[in-house]
Amino acid sequence: MKKVQQFIENKAFGVCTRLGELMDLPTSHIRMFFIYTSFLTFGSPILLYMSLAFIRDLRRLLRKGKAKWYY
Repeated sequence: MKKVQQFIENKAFGVCTRLGELMDLPTSHIRMFFIYTSFLTFGSPILLYMSLAFIRDLRRLLRKGKAKWYY
């Protein structure tokens, strides 16, 4: 079970961790919120989660200067 938890935490983009740091909440509570609301609303929070992950990665790339803009 610990291996599965570590795999998910490493591959889950860090969105829940970042939200937990900003709101001073445990990461596990935020993950459970996303899981429960995904079941109740038929997956719409997954779209929110993926968009937050995209924005987070884009900001990280822009800060490092690795994002290339092509026209």
